Amino acid sequence: MQLSVVGGGQSNPTYFLTFGGGGDYVLRKQPPGELLPSAHAVDREYRVMTALADTAVPVPRTLLFCDDRSIVGTPFYVMERLYGRIFHQSAMPGVAAGERAALYQAMNETLVRLHGVDWQALGLADYGKPGNYFSRQVARWSRQYQSSKTRDIADIERLAAWLPANIPPGDETTIAHGDFRLGNLMFHPTEPRVIAVLDWELSTLGHPLADLGYNCMIWHLAPDHYGGIMGLDHAGLGIPSQDDYARAYCRLAGRSDRLLPFHVAFSLFRFAVIIEGIAGRAAQGNAAAANAEEVGALSLFLAAQAVRVAGLT
Repeated sequence: MQLSVVGGGQSNPTYFLTFGGGGDYVLRKQPPGELLPSAHAVDREYRVMTALADTAVPVPRTLLFCDDRSIVGTPFYVMERLYGRIFHQSAMPGVAAGERAALYQAMNETLVRLHGVDWQALGLADYGKPGNYFSRQVARWSRQYQSSKTRDIADIERLAAWLPANIPPGDETTIAHGDFRLGNLMFHPTEPRVIAVLDWELSTLGHPLADLGYNCMIWHLAPDHYGGIMGLDHAGLGIPSQDDYARAYCRLAGRSDRLLPFHVAFSLFRFAVIIEGIAGRAAQGNAAAANAEEVGALSLFLAAQAVRVAGLT
């Protein structure tokens, strides 16, 4: 058996397992050290991917989950290894404009399919708490910030006060991936088609527009800020505007409402807190990636972008 580390991740350490004549697999495990409550829930990743196996949402086939820490030190699961394209830069360097447009459309359609899944029929009624998603999430990530912060960030404090008072009316529940972005999708090697949605650690039952808002953060991040597309020639690259992308989602999903600045600001706020957690793990020596300290510095930028989107500047 050969074991190799999969680079690029900031959360649950991931490895390729290769057995001579026996197939290729992927192992994901919790990181070592003291963890924040509910963080790095590899058991939840395994559960939701297993439940989605026979739906229109493409996921790798899961094989086993093990919570015996004597095996590899922390709980882990094993899934099949798929082969395709993963774009860590949302500008997709080297891709023709026409194909880039089709890949963005495929990402959009995949998110619509996820939110259309009957989560109750899949046995996921207890996968989260239906209703009041945004109020619960803002409270949760505000607490998470206080637990993991490496510095005082005034913009996060402002958002933690503004967001609860500006939650849009209406409530609904779907499966929410929680980290739905281009880098967590695997595309067919040659076709503009998603063959796997990966990294389900933050998934829960939630509001679909939270996922859409998170998916749209790339329009507010520069290429050197987590591979965003801010400041690029979107039309020339074949990339839709955020408004066009969000409208396409709502049309495909049969929604009569629209993405609001609140949804994007909430997502940037949440991501800023997650990044602070990475910085905290780096300080403790438990980060999953070598550049975790550099990534942790992004929390200031993300919080500032959230304040801008919310109109608080």
